[in-house]
Amino acid sequence: MRNRLWIRQFLDRGFQAVVILLALLTVLPLFLILGYVLKNGLGAMNWELLTHLPKPVGETGGGLLHALVGTLMLVSLALLFSVPLGILAGIYLAEHQHTRLSYWMSLCIDILQGIPSIVIGIIAYIWVVMPLHHFSALSGGVALAIMMLPMTVKATEETLKRIPRALKEAALALGAPYHTTILQVVLPAGLSGIMTGILLGVARIAGETAPLLFTAFGSPFLNFSPLRPVDALPLLIFNYAMSPYPDWHRIAWGASVLLIAMVLGLNLLARWVIRRWKVQF
Repeated sequence: MRNRLWIRQFLDRGFQAVVILLALLTVLPLFLILGYVLKNGLGAMNWELLTHLPKPVGETGGGLLHALVGTLMLVSLALLFSVPLGILAGIYLAEHQHTRLSYWMSLCIDILQGIPSIVIGIIAYIWVVMPLHHFSALSGGVALAIMMLPMTVKATEETLKRIPRALKEAALALGAPYHTTILQVVLPAGLSGIMTGILLGVARIAGETAPLLFTAFGSPFLNFSPLRPVDALPLLIFNYAMSPYPDWHRIAWGASVLLIAMVLGLNLLARWVIRRWKVQF
């Protein structure tokens, strides 16, 4: 009996050690990437990098203010296009789960989520760039909105499905109209899940490069018009990393640090939203 107990304890501890080792191996690439980027990019971080425009080829210095502004414009346009449509579609899928339309909508959302980003960039090029006859932040925002839409729809749908039906029935029993019940009772109850999905969607599209090559195109100038080409952090990293100029490589490493910090910050913010606004039923 003692030998069997010792063997079981040995196997149990060995299994725990294997699980811990595999868990550490899964996060090891993340720390290696972060360490390498920080090693090369922290030295390029300074106030000039954040507040100045790029200088002409051959001159040292300059910054990426235009890319920061362009990234904010593209993300804002993507939020404007995808969040209202995604929330409305998620509400419909949660409220009408067994209709033929909801089945086809859910299938289309799943397919859209698996489409490569470069294909979405080509579609946005055909839909927006070609009719306008020029690249623009608007076309880039449309491409990013298409990529973000499935995450917003799924987050809204799954969150609203977890809300007790009795909550909605109580509001309806008190005489509240259906639209008032959805907007003022059901949606606020699922706000944390919806916001988490939106933040994770922003974290995903913030680092996309392929769709912007066909839409926003990039520009070394500071543009605030959505109808003109703009630069973005991932697009700047792509272009500067392929250049033969060491100073541009330095700026690209600094932009990489900013982009990683932005993505990590959005993920941490999403977790904070879950804990801060989580509703207990």
